[in-house]
Amino acid sequence: MFRPWSIWLWFAFCLAVVLAAMGWASRAVLRLEEARRLAQYSAALEENVRLALWRMDTAVAPLLAEESARPHSAYQPFYEPRPAVAADHSPKPGRLLAPSPLLREPPEHVLLYFQFEQHGRLTSPRAPRGEWRAVAVPKFLSEEEAARVEQRLADLQRQLDRDRLLASLPEQPALPSEWVLAPLVPGDEQQAALRQRRADLERQGRGAVEFGSRAQAVMNVAALSQQQLGDALPDAVATDVGGAPMTPLWLDGQLLLARRMTANGSHVVQGCLLDWPAIRDSLLESVADLLPGAELVAVDATGDGIESRRLAALPVRVVPGRLPAADEGSPSALRLSLIVAWSCMLLAAAAVAALLHGVMQLSERRAAFVSAVTHELRTPLTTFQMYAEMLADGMVTEESQRTEYLATLRREASRLIHLVENVLSYARLERGRAGHRTECLTAAELLGRVAPRLADRARQAAMELETDLSGPAAAATLRTDAGAVEQILFNLVDNACKYAPAAEDRRIHLAAALVGGRLELSVRDHGPGVAPGAARRIFRPFAKSARNAAESAPGVGLGLALSRRLARQLGGDLRSDTNWSQGAGFLLTLPAETAILK
Repeated sequence: MFRPWSIWLWFAFCLAVVLAAMGWASRAVLRLEEARRLAQYSAALEENVRLALWRMDTAVAPLLAEESARPHSAYQPFYEPRPAVAADHSPKPGRLLAPSPLLREPPEHVLLYFQFEQHGRLTSPRAPRGEWRAVAVPKFLSEEEAARVEQRLADLQRQLDRDRLLASLPEQPALPSEWVLAPLVPGDEQQAALRQRRADLERQGRGAVEFGSRAQAVMNVAALSQQQLGDALPDAVATDVGGAPMTPLWLDGQLLLARRMTANGSHVVQGCLLDWPAIRDSLLESVADLLPGAELVAVDATGDGIESRRLAALPVRVVPGRLPAADEGSPSALRLSLIVAWSCMLLAAAAVAALLHGVMQLSERRAAFVSAVTHELRTPLTTFQMYAEMLADGMVTEESQRTEYLATLRREASRLIHLVENVLSYARLERGRAGHRTECLTAAELLGRVAPRLADRARQAAMELETDLSGPAAAATLRTDAGAVEQILFNLVDNACKYAPAAEDRRIHLAAALVGGRLELSVRDHGPGVAPGAARRIFRPFAKSARNAAESAPGVGLGLALSRRLARQLGGDLRSDTNWSQGAGFLLTLPAETAILK
């Protein structure tokens, strides 16, 4: 037979194995869910970045196309559009000059237009010098605006170096076929280069292909703008001009658009200074619904490779930040399932532990009951055997001694009958087979029927039973089982006889009272009473072991448990009388149907 500690040890081992397996499975499932969630988040983030890049490139492309399409002559305060003729088709004497369109207020995100001449002088069409200033101010721009542009131009002169700017610009125009996914044209001499470029972009991944597509769109916008300007101004430039589209670049933290130009044999650098903070805020605001925490950072436009998060129109890279999770703050269905599984497992473990505890307690109580019953049976059986042998062998010759021996045998027989009766009654209650023969009688009739047996038991212990039944309680009508009530009261009186025979006051009080429509029967003695720590334990069955039975009054610790079960089956209750401080006291309450005054 396993000892209790070994059972609990095996239970703890099995529980630890189950918990370890559940923990491993839960961790694996959570890691898979986290990987799936991260994959979904990454896919959503990349899709939002892709849409945001398209949106920002689309917003910047018109500005880049407009500046790339400007003729080189626009960077002079005044230019000669074409030779003028008179009405008779003869050349008109003198020169006709047109004001540069850049004399007007610049676009929203342009701070300054500038031109580095071949000898290094920095000019601006909005800051005319010499005779042109008198023509331009104040007819085309105010004195304050001209002074502000001149100051900004002087600041740029100190910050910008022509040779450094030239080193940052490409030598030849960047054709679309060299850096975007242009369609293949049969017979085109650049077909091999296009095919190679397409293969290179595809090897770099989806981000490179996306970048090429966005770059193609930007170049298409620029080409369309140049074509429209050429159609509108076919003779705008009267001299031989060659050059390239505007190239966006960073110099000393400032965003510029610049290009190399050749006009009339003179090499110049033209460009404009952009308002990067305003452009950045505008772009971020346009994608706030896709990337609310995004940032834009400068990158080297001449660097190798193509970044999947870089704008095609500007040397800028998107730092997307973190997307707000759609299900943030609410557990997923998988986590809820794990919580339910863990709750069920812990509940099952608690149920098994409670079952083990109850089974072991019941086993211990039954073992204690068997040992107590064995001890209780040994004493009267030994007495029976010894006295019976003495009487049978004629060893007791005196009549008084024989009468005493017979009285002792009678008491031991009553004790055994009472013990067996309690055990059988409790067994019937445990199996649910206890049957009650209810009858209608008054409290006076009930006590009159059970009082003689109770008084006889008190006399055997040299004690006296006092009955107090008067007033309305005597006339209370009960519908109950008189035999069960007698067994309850006999157990209470028997306990008083066992535990209070040494008291100075050897009375046992049996009283009846009507309290709130219920009959309350009290049994009190003047013995040592019930110890405070044992007040709750005395109503438990099989609470007395063989050692306790040997050290205390005779009994197996079943009488009070049986009495409470019987009282509750009758619709009443049995409890300790805490108001009685002179010894042990118990209160039996029974439902009373009527109370008739006689």
